[in-house]
Amino acid sequence: MDYSDFRSSTMHVNTPLEGKRICSENRDKYGRVIDYLRISITDRCNLRCIYCMPEEGVPKLSHSDILSYEEILRFVKVAVSLGISKIRVTGGEPLVRKDIVKFCHSLVEIAGAGNVSLTTNGVLLKQYAKSLYDVGIRRINISLDTLQRDRFLRITRKDFFDSVWEGIIAAYEAKFYPVKLNIVVMRGMNDDEIESLASLTFKYPFHVRFIEFMPFSEEKWAKMYVSSEEILNRLKRMGTLYPTKSKNSNGPAKYYSFVGSLGKIGIISPISHHFCKTCNRLRLTADGKLRTCLFSSQELDFKELLRSEKDDSVLAQRLLFALKNKPARHKLNEEVFRKCISRPMSKIGG
Repeated sequence: MDYSDFRSSTMHVNTPLEGKRICSENRDKYGRVIDYLRISITDRCNLRCIYCMPEEGVPKLSHSDILSYEEILRFVKVAVSLGISKIRVTGGEPLVRKDIVKFCHSLVEIAGAGNVSLTTNGVLLKQYAKSLYDVGIRRINISLDTLQRDRFLRITRKDFFDSVWEGIIAAYEAKFYPVKLNIVVMRGMNDDEIESLASLTFKYPFHVRFIEFMPFSEEKWAKMYVSSEEILNRLKRMGTLYPTKSKNSNGPAKYYSFVGSLGKIGIISPISHHFCKTCNRLRLTADGKLRTCLFSSQELDFKELLRSEKDDSVLAQRLLFALKNKPARHKLNEEVFRKCISRPMSKIGG
């Protein structure tokens, strides 16, 4: 479905919203319940990870191009009224945006305690962890591709390993649960650390999540791909590993635990075992575009609508249209995908 086909008469929604749920039909045409919204609040980042952006960075959006907090909160109120129950704040790096704690507090007031989480690279987390917890954020994802300081510098092009580790410990001490560590596994780069990273689960109640590298930006990256099957086989050599569940997770990760461990192992397989059939996500970019699939060039513009004099019922109509027309699956493994991808990950929000 081409989102340019949207017409305001597509669906009828009662008005006004008044902060109440007006529709429970948050199922798309494939029967999936769409209840999870990821919000990128900035395209800016204080790292330059090799798989995300060039060393010099990417052209920054102007201040006027970025949705204001007020505009985002308006969108969230409408989304919650339509059945969205889980919100994740992403970037770029969300902690670089001013007044992030105040904004998160407002999100929690709309979505409810325990329903708002945050993804960060951890560089600034030490100074924000307690404040974020105090305003109602309870779950946090932190990127950590290596435990080696020199390798961290090579991957991120910034010497911030100590800051990130201190941020992880600060989140742990602030009582975030779960603290999820996201590791993108890259052959020849950090695949020799699979076991050492997994061993963190014996010392801390972390969820250590291994993610298949997605080599869609340039063909030269394809050789760095490591399958989830290979990762899992390596982990099984460490000891008895049994399938388990995470009460606090509804995402694509399959979870396992080692006998005697405090934490869990997560395996995320977007390449070898895509999870499109159970995908429950929408993504709002920092410049106000809604993406119903991470790996799609189709976007629906909400910035213009949010800045118009249209009332919330029109916003709800457009959101329902996007939700209903979420594609059945991504085309990551198809040539057409490589021709249509239009944004780097830093501008989508992951």
